Order: sequence, then structure tokens, then C-alpha cells
Amino acid sequence: MQALHQDSSFPNDFDEAARAAVYRAIFTRRDIRGSFLKEPIPDEILARLLSAAHHAPSVGFMQPWNFIVIRTPERRAQIRDLVMKARGEEVRHIDSQQQDLYRNLKLEGILEAPVNLCVTCDRTRAENSPLGRWHNPEMDLYSTVCAVQNLWLAARAEGIGMGWVSILDKDALKTLLGIPAHVVPVAYLCLGYVADFAKKPELESKGWRERLSLADLIASETWANAGEEALKSLIRTGV
Repeated sequence: MQALHQDSSFPNDFDEAARAAVYRAIFTRRDIRGSFLKEPIPDEILARLLSAAHHAPSVGFMQPWNFIVIRTPERRAQIRDLVMKARGEEVRHIDSQQQDLYRNLKLEGILEAPVNLCVTCDRTRAENSPLGRWHNPEMDLYSTVCAVQNLWLAARAEGIGMGWVSILDKDALKTLLGIPAHVVPVAYLCLGYVADFAKKPELESKGWRERLSLADLIASETWANAGEEALKSLIRTGV
């Protein structure tokens, strides 16, 4: 990553080291699956992570999230059973040439991670306030995802790995965790200390997909004005 430039004409209480730390957390965050250590996460650190999640941006300041902390081996085993069942259903829809790779991927760390966390969205929490939701009612779900991202970056700063388990039947998960009908489980997360963070995302290093070029994903003014050489040059310079 290139050195960060700060224009002194704009006030900023982040010095260069602080800014670099933020970008480092972003670029070295990984979706952790099977390399969790057995060391428990202290309650005060878990509380910091949840506080970071709770301070995420939310449309209309609705704060639609709740957090279910799951630690017992018995309940984690029940969740893993749901994942294994869902994997068996999902693999049938994977391209036949990638099915062997899919079966060999470690896609969850539910039993290995000392803490599991279910992040939910209460879709009734701001039902009387249409601010920011009148035309886009799904903004409560998107706001909840912002809380997940805050948590992920805070975890990286604490040296804690996190994995997002998305191969789950939501209805089965709701039944198991006693989640009310109007509440949507948005993310099931595994958290724990790890020995290190890989230089590349696992799915990239194992050949599942490559990272797309940012320069190919940016347009100027309208969708049709994508791929302008001047814009590409600017992006390549800054990344």
C-alpha cells in the first residue's frame, strides 16, 4: 500500500499512523474458516467488538440490529449440522467442474471458533419512521450489514479472525435460536484468535475466483462511461 497523503488544508485528527492502521485493517481483513486457536476471547474485548458494531451507520438512525452470542459446544454443533445439510443442497447447484474444489473448501469454523455470533435485523424497529426507507425499505437490512463490517474491522484490529457462514437455512436457524418471526438473521459469524492472517483471501489463493480490477469497475457520470483510460490511470495510481 502506498504512503497516505494528507492535504494540510483540511482538518483531520488522524495522524498518518492512525490512517495507515485503518487501511491496514481493511486490506488485511480475511474471512477466517479453519485456523482458529482455542484461546477464549475475553469478555471486555468481545464487548468492544459489539460496541463497534453498534456504532455502525444506519439509515434513519434506526439501529435495527441485535446480537446473539453463542458459546456452548452443544448449540454450535446444532448449527454446524444445519450448515452441513445446507452444503449438501448447495453443492448440487455448483458447476460440475468446481464441485470437487467446493467439497474440499473449509467453509465454516463453527466448532473451532470459541465464539459464534448471530447478527439479526428487527424489521419493525423503525416501522413508524419512513426516513430513508420510503422508497427503499430494504435499507434496514443494509444497515445491519454495516454493523457486520464494523465488527469485522474491529476484530482485525484486535487480532481476532472472523468468518461469515452464509450456507444456512434461515428458517431452520430462526427456529433453533428462537428468533421472532419479524426478525431476520442477517449474518452468522465465527470469531476467535488466529495464528496469522493470510496474505490473500482463501478463495482467491485456492483458485475459486480472482480479485477483479478496481479500474474495470468504475464509471464516470453514467454506467456507459466505464473504462475511461484517465480514470483507470488515477485508480491504478492510488491502489
